[in-house]
Amino acid sequence: MTTKDKESSPKTKSSALTPTTRSIIEASAAIRDAQPERIDFLHTVLCQVGMPRSRQEGQVFERRCGNSSMILESGKLWLRGEWQDQPLPYGPCPRLVMVHISTEAIKTKSRSIDIGHSVHGFLMELGISTGGGPRGGYTTFKKQMKALAACQLTLGYSVEGMDVTVKTNPIDKFVAWTQSNGSQLSLWPGELELSQKFYDTLIEHAVPVDYRALAALKHSSLSLDVYTWLAQRLCRVRNSQGVRLSWDNLMEQFGQEYEHVKQFKRKFLIALRQVLAVYPDAKIKQVRGGMMLYSSPPPLPKTQVVVELPSAEKSKWLP
Repeated sequence: MTTKDKESSPKTKSSALTPTTRSIIEASAAIRDAQPERIDFLHTVLCQVGMPRSRQEGQVFERRCGNSSMILESGKLWLRGEWQDQPLPYGPCPRLVMVHISTEAIKTKSRSIDIGHSVHGFLMELGISTGGGPRGGYTTFKKQMKALAACQLTLGYSVEGMDVTVKTNPIDKFVAWTQSNGSQLSLWPGELELSQKFYDTLIEHAVPVDYRALAALKHSSLSLDVYTWLAQRLCRVRNSQGVRLSWDNLMEQFGQEYEHVKQFKRKFLIALRQVLAVYPDAKIKQVRGGMMLYSSPPPLPKTQVVVELPSAEKSKWLP
């Protein structure tokens, strides 16, 4: 075999793939071949306006999208006999956490969720390390779970001449068990209870997502945001000519962390390529000055979904 043959052999090409690329390719093949063994869910509002992607120094974060806005405020938790300030949740982890607790709430038809017994399997299925070290999945999960439990969410939107403000704590009650780890006490989330308001709207506006896609995209907050956005947006496109979004529109929704449109555009297109690999039915095309969205089936057939997808009427305030 010549040097050229060796360089182009399947084994060499495969070994050159990054773990992320390999994961996306494998997930893409699995998604095309068969339906998932289970269905996961996320609230439609969180599909539209994502949480921070990186650590925030302040206590308030705002994300806008058309005529809607989300304000996320950090809070405090009673831990080890005192009130402890919690940071704003950020990164891929809280996004995956919200998928997990939303799915558990829908599956059990209950606002109360036993986190301690369910999280191990969830992390394993997503391919996230369950080690307890500084960078282990459990450690990150605990930090972000506490941040989520303490935060307050405020939604604002305008529809039919009305301006609406909705204040809600996604999580009403949070119980953390104190465990002895040798000579050191550690906290582990045991159970939580979703607020009635958040739970009610979740049941009505839950968007089905494929956990295999989430597992492949878990490395990137932006990729997760683009995937969940398209999962609820494309099935609501009614115009046969499609819907055009400018790069300014897209940057307002996804790119407030970037200083320039060109920088955002490059990052967005990288994320989009990854998303389209695990959402093969998505019809979206780059055009001059932006993107065109076309009516597409959701990632999972409606016949498999046990809750109602957001209809055009119920979600018309969403962009």
